[in-house]
Amino acid sequence: MTQNQQIAGSLEEVSRILNEQGANRFRVQAYIHAADALRTLPEPVADLLTREGLSGLEKIPGVGDTIAHVIRDIVLHGRSGMLERLRGDADPIAQLASVPGIGTTTAWRLHEELGIASLQELEAAAHDGRLENLAGIGSKRLAGIRDTLAQRLGRLPRPPSSSPLSTEPSVAEILDVDRQYRADAAAGKIKLVAPKRFNPTGAAWLPILHTTRGPRHYTALFSNSAHAHELGKTRDWVLLFYDGDGTERQCTVITSAFGPLQGRRIVRGREAECASFYHTTS
Repeated sequence: MTQNQQIAGSLEEVSRILNEQGANRFRVQAYIHAADALRTLPEPVADLLTREGLSGLEKIPGVGDTIAHVIRDIVLHGRSGMLERLRGDADPIAQLASVPGIGTTTAWRLHEELGIASLQELEAAAHDGRLENLAGIGSKRLAGIRDTLAQRLGRLPRPPSSSPLSTEPSVAEILDVDRQYRADAAAGKIKLVAPKRFNPTGAAWLPILHTTRGPRHYTALFSNSAHAHELGKTRDWVLLFYDGDGTERQCTVITSAFGPLQGRRIVRGREAECASFYHTTS
């Protein structure tokens, strides 16, 4: 089986899982069309990626920004974080360790000591001083990590875009998706998946929601990280993955445990905006 065929099979698996989990039918069909196009591509997709980058992948019929990133991740890393998340298999340690300069040992330290579970959270730590203060990470290594994350997360300079996906969603929108997810999960309206991590009995307990707000697609699920289990927050911390301008972005919604927002649902890292939102709505 060629690499193109293998990746096409992965795209079809994404489509099948999205369909089973009730995602938008146009999103489901997009992955099927991209898989069909990949199977008829006259050259190895890895060669196209090497020669033309993501823009080359987007020339394949049916391949847009999000699918191009999925294909690129499989070509470069042999895995897709999106597919693993849909399966309930996402492993934050493996994701962190995939960044050059972050080995498995450092990835465990970042996860256990700093509570970092995603590349987005790693990027924040690389710029706010937490990573710099971690023993063994010097300035040269830190600069390399920042550059890699800029590439992975699509933070490199882009031409000005008028797309609504070029800006971050409002905290009001994020909190509304969080509200829908927790309400539907509590009502048993969402299909459950059986995550492989921290689930020795293989029980299907993790609800995954696919929903939209305007042009933006959201995927919501409870955190299944070691840190969430340790603190008993697997039914509180909600991870939201959503469309950005050419990449997938992520945020975490939690219940604030202290301060003026105690007991309120907040978007981690956007506390000031949440305070303004609650002040306005009250």
